[in-house]
Amino acid sequence: MVMRWLLAACLAGGLAVCAKAEPPQRVLSMNLCTDQLAMLLAAPGQLISVSYLAQDPRASVMAEEAMTYDVNHGLAEEIFLLQPDLVLAGSFTTPATTALLRRLGKPVEVFAAENDFDDIRTNISRMGQLLGREAEARAMTERFDADLAALTAPAGQSRPRAAMYTANGYSSGPDSLSGQIIEAAGFDNIGAEFGLGAGGIVPLEVLLLSDPDLVITGSPYPGASRAEEVLDHPALRMLKSRSSSEVISDRDWVCGTPRILDAIRDLAAARHVINAQTRQSHDVEK
Repeated sequence: MVMRWLLAACLAGGLAVCAKAEPPQRVLSMNLCTDQLAMLLAAPGQLISVSYLAQDPRASVMAEEAMTYDVNHGLAEEIFLLQPDLVLAGSFTTPATTALLRRLGKPVEVFAAENDFDDIRTNISRMGQLLGREAEARAMTERFDADLAALTAPAGQSRPRAAMYTANGYSSGPDSLSGQIIEAAGFDNIGAEFGLGAGGIVPLEVLLLSDPDLVITGSPYPGASRAEEVLDHPALRMLKSRSSSEVISDRDWVCGTPRILDAIRDLAAARHVINAQTRQSHDVEK
């Protein structure tokens, strides 16, 4: 892939300049997910600023690491004054901001959200190319694949049924990163039973009737939120009390980086507990 900043150098200075072009030295990220991927891959001193969300432990799995960087709030004015030679953004970044930065002559690279494991591999590779860290990106992908293979539940093992249930009654289907995490951990995702693709709203009554072995919910944010009221519904509390439940933080799932392996590891541990309880129950019945 030809990077915009490199292409600009080639066009401005010809092939001689193109051959000598160096990786960007002042990289700024204005998106939570590119923050984390850049922190994992950037050379020392190469990344000069990350978004303020990167330092929020509720949203970022790398909040501690992010404390060593200056933060930005995604405003074109502040980003321009920092004089980056490469800006990293996400597909949900305000288009007006990225357009203005480009008009001001700042190269901007937009990363799409990761919807599956292949997207994680693609974005690792792309970030490595953009930062001139291709070897590090290849090594990271190899480690990710090896760790994922070690964590993925072998075929033939008992697979409990899991339901992810978050704000507004949203549940992830199999065609999503969350769905792939659930599947890799050794669960059958009831989102598939509901006919969900990437995901959708599941009425609480439908969730109750499905009677999953594991209910996965998010950690509510401080303060009142009508979207999260369903997570405190008495019926949901009853369901969680008679089945297993796992409370996960959004930060473990929101961005597609190798750190999603932690979510798979936690869910796999929950699966082992559920299967052990099931075996014990069957032994008692006998």
